Amino acid sequence: MVEITYRDALRQALHDAMVADENVVVIGEEVGVYGGAYGVTKDLIKQFGPERLIDTPISEPAIIGTAVGAAMTGLRPVAELMYVDFLGMTMDQVGNQAAKIRYMFGGQIGVPMVLRTQGGTGRSAGAQHSQSLEAWIMHTPGLRLAMPATAADAYHLLRHSLTLPDPVVFIEHKSLYARKEEANLDFPDAPWGKAVVRRRGDNVTVVTYSRMVHVALEAAKVLAGKGIEIEVIDLRTLNPLDMDTVIASVNRTGRAVALSEGALTAGVAAELGARISEECFDFLEDPVLRLAGEDIPISVSQALESSSIPTVDLVVESIEKMVR
Repeated sequence: MVEITYRDALRQALHDAMVADENVVVIGEEVGVYGGAYGVTKDLIKQFGPERLIDTPISEPAIIGTAVGAAMTGLRPVAELMYVDFLGMTMDQVGNQAAKIRYMFGGQIGVPMVLRTQGGTGRSAGAQHSQSLEAWIMHTPGLRLAMPATAADAYHLLRHSLTLPDPVVFIEHKSLYARKEEANLDFPDAPWGKAVVRRRGDNVTVVTYSRMVHVALEAAKVLAGKGIEIEVIDLRTLNPLDMDTVIASVNRTGRAVALSEGALTAGVAAELGARISEECFDFLEDPVLRLAGEDIPISVSQALESSSIPTVDLVVESIEKMVR
């Protein structure tokens, strides 16, 4: 066990992958000398040089297009986008090319790349730099999607992503980078694609991922003082989506909350709610509750920003009403 920040766990994962495989290269704006917009690639250029830490022009389509081509010709590129909000400019490269090439070529060639980016609120960065767009990726067949909540998962999920034959979108929450915790970098909490129960409980199952895992765990402490024990499931990856762990939990507790920072309408919480309702119908005591972000552009105002996504107080209040 080591005490490490989420940011440093990601850097260690990149370092170890680059040592293990000379085909791993990092491509993006300021990933080299500057060390990445959020410091994840800091100092890696000193060891691996500019041939493997490749600084690019400010052109997201060029970054992803280059990564797709590099992956098709034998490299394992890690393409960094400063903000997930810029995904829209790359959706042809991501959605029409990377996601489909292995299928369109009958498996003869693939796109083994990782698109690292960050999303979510927490820095008053405004509507164009604060979104949670994972539903876009989850909706696109052919893309894998990892969203780690812990430093240990940041390390292990990124390392595993760099062994897969498919393109992986790896979304890091901007509010987690400085979070420090004890992590086992030798053994993952669970295999790739498997959810982890972060807290056991008998009254309600809360299914979530990324930063909202910590919101749920804080709410669980408050609810425990009120005699309500919630089970917190960290999905870890949204494609693959481990519904077996979710179904087993909901069938036991009889109640479910789908918790997401993304927008409510047609979002990840909506998909989780539908799947749980379909597969756990006979065991549910109440309808599945969706707690998600407001259907509005995120405000630059800190007060408005923080109130546009689920909070600990909202989770506590909502679960109290459900149970009582």
